[in-house]
Amino acid sequence: MRKFISYEKLSKKEQKKLNAQKRLDWNGINPVTKIIPDSKKAYKRKPKHISAIYED
Repeated sequence: MRKFISYEKLSKKEQKKLNAQKRLDWNGINPVTKIIPDSKKAYKRKPKHISAIYED
């Protein structure tokens, strides 16, 4: 049986191994951010003036 050693007392190499082991599984969730594509029929408005973008 392995002896318990607190995380703070582990070497950097062992801490890195432990962190990598914890990060392995996302339980079927894809961590990539997804953007829902706009409808092809949607009207995309453009500002009349460029300065309209920078107004407060």
